[in-house]
Amino acid sequence: MPPAQGQHDATLCAESPAPPLSFGDLLEKVGSMGPFQLFSVILVSLPVLLLASHNLVQNFSAATPEHQCRLLPPPSNASQNGHLLQPLHQNIQPDSCQRVVLHWSLDPNRSLDREMETKPCLDGWQYDNSTFISTIVTEWDLVCKLKPLKTLAQSLYMAGVVVGAFVLGDLSDRFGRRLILIWSLLLVAVTGTGAACSDSFATYCALRFLSGVGISGFLMNHVCLGLEWVPTKHRATVVSAQSYCATAGQVVLAGLAYGMRSWRWLQLAISAPFFCFFAYSWCLSESPRWLLVNNKREAALRNLKLMARVNGRKAAGEAMALEMLEIQRGSSSPGAHSCLDLFRTPGLRSITVCLMLISFSINMAFFGLSMDLSVFGLNVFLVQLFFGATDLVAKMGCALMLTLLGRRTLQAASLLFAGILLLVSLPVPSDMLTARLVLVVLGKGGLAASSMCLSLYGGELFPTVIRQTGISFITMMARLGGLVAPLILMTGDSHPFLPLVIFGATPIISGISALFLPETLDTPLPDTVEQVEDRARWKSRAVLGEMPEEIATHVVQSTHF
Repeated sequence: MPPAQGQHDATLCAESPAPPLSFGDLLEKVGSMGPFQLFSVILVSLPVLLLASHNLVQNFSAATPEHQCRLLPPPSNASQNGHLLQPLHQNIQPDSCQRVVLHWSLDPNRSLDREMETKPCLDGWQYDNSTFISTIVTEWDLVCKLKPLKTLAQSLYMAGVVVGAFVLGDLSDRFGRRLILIWSLLLVAVTGTGAACSDSFATYCALRFLSGVGISGFLMNHVCLGLEWVPTKHRATVVSAQSYCATAGQVVLAGLAYGMRSWRWLQLAISAPFFCFFAYSWCLSESPRWLLVNNKREAALRNLKLMARVNGRKAAGEAMALEMLEIQRGSSSPGAHSCLDLFRTPGLRSITVCLMLISFSINMAFFGLSMDLSVFGLNVFLVQLFFGATDLVAKMGCALMLTLLGRRTLQAASLLFAGILLLVSLPVPSDMLTARLVLVVLGKGGLAASSMCLSLYGGELFPTVIRQTGISFITMMARLGGLVAPLILMTGDSHPFLPLVIFGATPIISGISALFLPETLDTPLPDTVEQVEDRARWKSRAVLGEMPEEIATHVVQSTHF
């Protein structure tokens, strides 16, 4: 006698293999956002407080105070020879790069006569030390013909960040996030402290370049570690907290610069703490998601069990080995990916190009507005504080809207908002400096919000197997934007309106491009390139975003595995 229909369905269900568990399921079992994750996020976020200090320190360490040619006592026979070095006088205001020499005629047969001539400053310069005790400009006389060297120092630092992103991003995907982060912190500590003790400008530039390499390595890996340790519902919170630390760093920089008017002490203050960061970074654990994808199952299991013990779920951690076997079926083989994978498939290629354009435009405009604080004619310490406080408020608003509007909408809206405000500030008359400052500051706030959204969005769009490589490309474009910003500012000498036109137009263009990206709100992190392509085809917001994380992951994996 055949079994009843209900019994037959129950038999089929019993024989069907259970869907593979997602990584989010494992995190829930060992504590999705327990003490372990909180402790790890705090440790990787503390160095972020000094990121802005390294990026923007030259606003203060390379400040150019008022200066004039150094006046030496005239020789005893100066009047007899008919030459006299004339000090500054009410009716004689020579250029800061020229000195005034008076030629006196002492012929008794002629009336007393004099001729004024300007010559280069052969004996150095005298500087106004009322605001800064010393800067790299005053120490190595980076004025007049040597003025471009000041910009060169900042450009070399940005070049170091670009090189670090290119080299360390791929190494992080190959050797792990934790290892590269640890040694990047040490590199910043050593080279940053060495820059404070530099005895020549060339040495200072070389050490700043290497410091940029280290900053880049830390910048990429702290984001990945934050994303890969926490479940989907907490990703926005973690990235927002890290972004708050970065913005609060602008306020920290203003306070440090105000209290330390010597560039050497300021450079030392923002670099020496990295020795402490390096020391405790050995306590951090590698991302188990990266370990699983790279077939390092034993190490991943140890880390997950450690997480379970710290979170008070030791029993769940001990029973985890068989579950990890199910996840492992969907991962790729280690060492099978390179940066070419970012452009090999249509979905990932579109994501990479759009994010590179967005990153370039954000940072070009952001650094262009942040690098020349003196242009506003106000106290540079107050302007830096004002910029930091405004960015912090903008990022708080961004964090609230990330879960309401979604990543794509907020990314596009913040860029369009920033670009429009910067363009609107152009017709404001020069005598209405306060009105223009308000518009520029609000526009910069939009860029800050967009930057925070990009930190989260980029990590969610790239798959685990090449997530760090993708973020490295974003970081490279960001620093290329920082490199281009000083060149655009230089065009303002001949065309004052041009910098704001460029800084306003590029965010608008990139904001439009952001509309072509897939939504990632409430969707699991992709681990493979195939999952990214599926999400791009299915418009993940409409298909995967409405499913529970474990079902969505099973649907994606079952398509290919």
